[in-house]
Amino acid sequence: MHLAQSLATLRFDPSSKAPMFKQLYEAIKQTVLTGKLAPGMQLPPTRELASQLGVSRQTVLNAYVQLTAEGYLSGTVGKGTFVSAHLPLAQETRADAAGQKPQLLRPLSARGRHFTGPQAALNIHAGSLRAFRIGMPGLDVFPFETWARLEARRWRRPPQELGYGDPAGYRPLREALCAYLAASRGVHCDPDCIIITSGSQQSLYLLATLLLGPGDAAWVEDPGYRGISASLRAAEVEICPVPVDAQGLRIDAAKEACPHAKMAYVTPSHQLPLGVTMSLQRRLELLAWAQAARAWIVEDDYDSEYRYTGPPLASLQSLDQAGCVIYVGTLSKVLFPGLRLGYLVLPAGLVDAFVQARAILDRQAAIVPQIVLADFIVEGHFSRHIKRTREVYAERRAVLLEEIGRQLGEHLRCGPADAGLQLSATFRTKRSDQAVARMAAEHGIELRPLSQFYLRERDAQSGLVLGFASIPAEEIRRGAAVLRAVLEK
Repeated sequence: MHLAQSLATLRFDPSSKAPMFKQLYEAIKQTVLTGKLAPGMQLPPTRELASQLGVSRQTVLNAYVQLTAEGYLSGTVGKGTFVSAHLPLAQETRADAAGQKPQLLRPLSARGRHFTGPQAALNIHAGSLRAFRIGMPGLDVFPFETWARLEARRWRRPPQELGYGDPAGYRPLREALCAYLAASRGVHCDPDCIIITSGSQQSLYLLATLLLGPGDAAWVEDPGYRGISASLRAAEVEICPVPVDAQGLRIDAAKEACPHAKMAYVTPSHQLPLGVTMSLQRRLELLAWAQAARAWIVEDDYDSEYRYTGPPLASLQSLDQAGCVIYVGTLSKVLFPGLRLGYLVLPAGLVDAFVQARAILDRQAAIVPQIVLADFIVEGHFSRHIKRTREVYAERRAVLLEEIGRQLGEHLRCGPADAGLQLSATFRTKRSDQAVARMAAEHGIELRPLSQFYLRERDAQSGLVLGFASIPAEEIRRGAAVLRAVLEK
């Protein structure tokens, strides 16, 4: 296509607030940057282009002047206007326009490559809520009106903490969490040892990068939470998958396979995804190993508030006498994931280093949600919300168990279901859980394959992880009927 014809196809947006010459300037600039106008190519005279575009000559003249000032065009009176001859970007992108795959300026660093690829990918919630989404609390029972009132009250008299604050977090929130954790989970802590993070995933990344170096080894539960594996991989840590049985992490297998580990990551109160609880004997064995090996234990207590056959269990950290347990908590499962607030309870000797690292990473967590959450806890709304949701989730859990027994018992074998927001179930006959999940998605329900939680494919069990906390009872019943139809196909 002739250059004049190419420019004549440019279109303007009459509804735009941008002046006409600015629109023309932007259009010509983009054709240069994408390589459609090659270096050295002559542009039409201003009168000719103005006539073709149906605009005033002054509009074209103003656009040419701006492009020349910025170096895209060059020219002299009597010779014409040209695309500047020395634009390597234009030549580079011309190759892209010819069909070649765009290339990075240079490859990612060796460290950067550890952040990419399928092994580092974390699941997200996409689309509207549906059965049987996991890791999601019931938004239909969250007291949004109360939260909005507390936030509005703060905005009527803006808090003084709106500047750059303490990277460790809002002090009254840390004090409130300290009191709550001591009473409900037996955690030994001081407000000075609590650091507010932007969710537990950030907590795990800080732990992996500050406490371990490239080549150091860490025990992780297998099956287990993919987020810790992604963080350890990004830190270039040797990941040691350890099997889990009915009593939790197998300490004997871990010692045999990876005796040189410097960290162990565990979910002792409610193992993700199998749902087992670590026995007292295993807890004591793990603590003894950590003390003897001078290793760290990371206790991820992600949803221990929700136990349906008795009070919440005491934390592993409450048994620690050597200062080797780091307690990781999150508000995502109690309130809602979009709040992006979590916390670390650290041994005193680690606090200064973690506060500095927290500041480097993103200065501080958003302050207004911290302030509102502190009010929410101190004024009693938090404890009432936990009590209320524990009752609602217990009802929804009972419905799911009933439907598994009534509609799905011939297909699924249920695992422990006395705690948490979801439960796991294995297939009674050989099936591909990923194929089942894909087919279920086509029928409007959301399933998480159990095999996705395993690091070692040879050990992976085929099954499903089914969420119930965020799903109303009728939707659970409908979802179970759909799942039965899918399994019978």
